[in-house]
Amino acid sequence: MPLIHVTLLDGRSPQELASLGRALTAAVHETLGTPVDAVRVIVEEASPTHWFVGGRSVAERRSAPS
Repeated sequence: MPLIHVTLLDGRSPQELASLGRALTAAVHETLGTPVDAVRVIVEEASPTHWFVGGRSVAERRSAPS
C-alpha cells in the first residue's frame, strides 16, 4: 500500500487539493499498477511562518523588498 505524503504552503483551495490527490493516486496506479483503493495520499499544509528557506521563513522572504 503506497503512501504519498505531500507538504505544501497554505493557500490551496479544497478543489486543488482534491485534484492533487486524484492525480497522485492515478500516477501511482498507472506507474506501479497498484489498485487505486490501496493508494494513500496525505496532504499537509504549513503556514509561511513555519516554512524556512535559507534560514528565513517564507513569510519573511515574501515581506522583504525585492
